[in-house]
Amino acid sequence: MKRYIKIIKLTKGYYSNIVFNIVLNLLSSLTSLLLLLLLKPFMDMIFGKLNTNATSIAAPQASSSLINLDSYTSHFTHYFATFQTQHGASQALLLLCILIVICSFFKSVFMYLAFWIINPMRQGVVYKLRNAIYEKILNQPLHYFNDQRKGDIITRTTSDVGEIEWGILNSIEVTTRDPFMIILYLGALLVLSPQLTFFIIPMLIITGLIVGSLGKTLRKESKNVQENLSILLSTLEETLGGLKVIKGFVAEAFMKRRYDNFNLTYNKSMIKINRKRELASPLSEFLGITVLAVVLWYGGNLVLTNTFQLDGSGFILYIALFSQLIQPAKNFARASAYIQRAYASYDRVEELLLADNNLLEPQHPIDFKGLQNSIRIDDISFRYQAKKNILSNVSLEIKKGKMIALVGPSGAGKSTLADLIARFHDVNEGAITIDGIDLRQINSRTLRSYIGIVTQEALLFNDTIYNNIAFGKPNATTAEIIAAAKVANAFEFIQQLPNGMDTNVGDRGSKLSGGERQRITIARAVLKNPDILILDEATAALDAENERLVQEALYILLKGRTSIVIAHRLATIQHADEIVVMQDGKLLERGTHDALVLANGYYKKLVDMQRFSI
Repeated sequence: MKRYIKIIKLTKGYYSNIVFNIVLNLLSSLTSLLLLLLLKPFMDMIFGKLNTNATSIAAPQASSSLINLDSYTSHFTHYFATFQTQHGASQALLLLCILIVICSFFKSVFMYLAFWIINPMRQGVVYKLRNAIYEKILNQPLHYFNDQRKGDIITRTTSDVGEIEWGILNSIEVTTRDPFMIILYLGALLVLSPQLTFFIIPMLIITGLIVGSLGKTLRKESKNVQENLSILLSTLEETLGGLKVIKGFVAEAFMKRRYDNFNLTYNKSMIKINRKRELASPLSEFLGITVLAVVLWYGGNLVLTNTFQLDGSGFILYIALFSQLIQPAKNFARASAYIQRAYASYDRVEELLLADNNLLEPQHPIDFKGLQNSIRIDDISFRYQAKKNILSNVSLEIKKGKMIALVGPSGAGKSTLADLIARFHDVNEGAITIDGIDLRQINSRTLRSYIGIVTQEALLFNDTIYNNIAFGKPNATTAEIIAAAKVANAFEFIQQLPNGMDTNVGDRGSKLSGGERQRITIARAVLKNPDILILDEATAALDAENERLVQEALYILLKGRTSIVIAHRLATIQHADEIVVMQDGKLLERGTHDALVLANGYYKKLVDMQRFSI
């Protein structure tokens, strides 16, 4: 029940839609009941009970009860008997059929309007949920995604949200429409024959309990289905991202077998859950027909023994009204199955929405206006969760306008240190300050607005070159974007493209070469004009010609700017103001290139190895 209340709370802001939906469903149920009440005068007419002498059928007495069904049916019978006497049986039958069509028309109109008014709520819930998930993804720290499958997150955003949508839609429709139908029809049955109705109510309750127990078994299996789907989508996402590697290692058959195994598991789980889910509707129909058969047997015996207060047409009307209870019962059964799947999906979505974010924003952030003097790293240590330290007791000062190079073997902690300065993570011990202000006292978005990042992997979005360069400054003018492209040595090759700046770069920039992609990312950083620039192996993946072009762009970009450069190619950082050598998460050596070479330490060893490799 708690889950249902949580899901219903998602409809906040659409309560007026629900109220109008209830009113329209009530009107639809009333017209549906009226449509069935017209059945009795029709049968009386067909069976010849509407005497051509209207005076033989006494006018019904007025009743103070609004639910006196006998009064209503008597009015119908008396009116049509009078009409038949005055205009003939054929005209009376025509009038009756016209009234049936009119009632059916209004019933259909009310049903459609009920759906029309509730549809914005359905789509609004989906809209809010997907926005909430996307915002959560954007706000989560980077290390959160190290333990998550991309396919799982995609599944929660698409398939799980879809299950919640259908669960809400079906449960809202059932709870705002079918109860009225059941109450109205059950009330009509009580008025027509209390004896027969009290006989069948216990059977209806037992039927509901049997169908309801089936839905409860679906929740756990629904969760397994969604998890299997997330594994399937993760495998597909990995395949699309690694097609070159798969083909290069002739691993198509291996990946196909792997995907087929996951697909088979998902297929089996879907077959199992669909069989159970679809069992609810025919089971409820079978049990309803069984109860109907009991009604026919019991009521038929009452008619045969002349102990029933209804005549033949009245008994047929009773059966017709009772048969209308079967469809709402089926709807409840189907909705029960959907809501159980929605519960399982909501658990998965809620797990993502409530995931801890240990990168907390300050309640009263300091008004940060950019770097004025220096960045200080004071005896910091950092580790991911309960793992060993990535950085241990690191201290460093970076003066404004200076270029600091971080070198060392892979896994030394260079990129982690740069990530901490950009506050992608928070330190476990110690502090990083800018002009004496702890980074944890600055809003992370404000801080990063003064930082530019160029990584080894040139990350571009599936959009035009123009929009990729303007990514960090959407309000930039065309002149500014062209100037940034020229500084990054990118404008020349952009002009040679068929659509120039309007050329789409493809998924992750796949339509451009590595050097072209990297120059676009540098142009993006140039346009942002940040106080602090972080270059993480920006030229490591380039050939000699592209490296030269990118390096020329970087020299212009770095001039007079506070920068942290991570590099394996030592020739690119020889002119750094200070080179910091890192190993095993600690600072090993620091100084200028010439001083470190003269010290004949680890840096000298790295220089000699690169010279030997050349």
